Amino acid sequence: MTAHTVDRAAPVRHALGSPGYRRTTVALFAAGMTTFMALYYVQALLPQLSDHFGISPTTSALAVSLTTGFLALAIIPASVLSERFGRVRVMVGSAVAASVIGVVLPWSPTVEILLAGRALQGLLCAGVPAVAMAYLAEEVEGRSLGTAMGRYVAGTTIGGLTGRLIPGFAVDVMSWQWALEIASLVSLAFAVVFWRSVPSSRFFAAQRVSPRITMRNLVTHLRDPRLWPLFVLAFVLMGGFVTVYNFVGYRLLRPPFGLSEAVVAAVFLMYLAGTFSSATAGRLADRLGRRRVLVAAIVVMLGGLALTVPDQLWLILAGMFFFTAGFFAAHSVASAWVSAQATEHRAEASSLYLFHYYLGSSVVGALGGLAFSAFGWVGVAGYVGVLIVVGCGLGFRLRECPIP
Repeated sequence: MTAHTVDRAAPVRHALGSPGYRRTTVALFAAGMTTFMALYYVQALLPQLSDHFGISPTTSALAVSLTTGFLALAIIPASVLSERFGRVRVMVGSAVAASVIGVVLPWSPTVEILLAGRALQGLLCAGVPAVAMAYLAEEVEGRSLGTAMGRYVAGTTIGGLTGRLIPGFAVDVMSWQWALEIASLVSLAFAVVFWRSVPSSRFFAAQRVSPRITMRNLVTHLRDPRLWPLFVLAFVLMGGFVTVYNFVGYRLLRPPFGLSEAVVAAVFLMYLAGTFSSATAGRLADRLGRRRVLVAAIVVMLGGLALTVPDQLWLILAGMFFFTAGFFAAHSVASAWVSAQATEHRAEASSLYLFHYYLGSSVVGALGGLAFSAFGWVGVAGYVGVLIVVGCGLGFRLRECPIP
């Protein structure tokens, strides 16, 4: 009788449709919102930073690249901290601290201080993306994981969209500083929602951590032929994605388009395509298999990029739609694949995926400025196109693993 009672009381992982699943996915959606608003709220205003501080597009893009680069450096330490101190504690501390720093940054007196603050914000942002995938993999049952991951990624897409749209629209009627301030306050509000709603971990067990143990776990994952292609895939696809969004604003503000700041900011509405495609791809991957959905998403991304090359506004907008939808679908599938494949030391596996993801954003995104300065949009399209082709080859190379 006692044993039977213990079995009934034992916790079970959240399944699609359960109250715990809904609460978990809502909280992680808010986490994605606050983190990605903090990461990308300056991207829509890169041309304004160039004008205000008298800097080149390549230097202005450092306001994004430095943030994602320092986030990449902090991803693995943040995941290690979560192994010792808990997933929820690290995620909440990260979300709140990064949002608070964001409230101060718009008033930086020099570009050097602004860039240093953005680097610090990247370090502070790391806790959510470093831990979210491992948290979901522990708390959500396997056949619901793809959908749960898709909802988290959807939160990141809407966060990225909101973070770009708010200052992009606001700068037409107020200074760029106040435009960024409003976006920062909205990000802080979502951090508080996440803090108050995220369920406690029920399947996490604290582990002893040390540099030697951490390095051993990382090397094991890097040597795994089922995982390292996913890490490289994250590097090339995210790098290409950030490059396109870093410089599309410069293109549309200049002749032959000459669009206003608010109209250019509306291009970021294409992120809604990613919101839909990330959740849809997660569900399809659970049913049809990860590799098939992943490769299809990368092909869509490449086709969308090709459509942006002609100087036709409607083609550019259509291309950005498909490019964005394909990218977020691929990211949703690949991130869930890492969490499912790494049955041990999931936090380290997820952190390696995201280390490559944000390193690609920083390094590839920064180098994309050289391609834009030298060859214009054709240079950007060629540069990013090569990266996507590499990603497609990696997708074909991946071996399907059973869904747990």
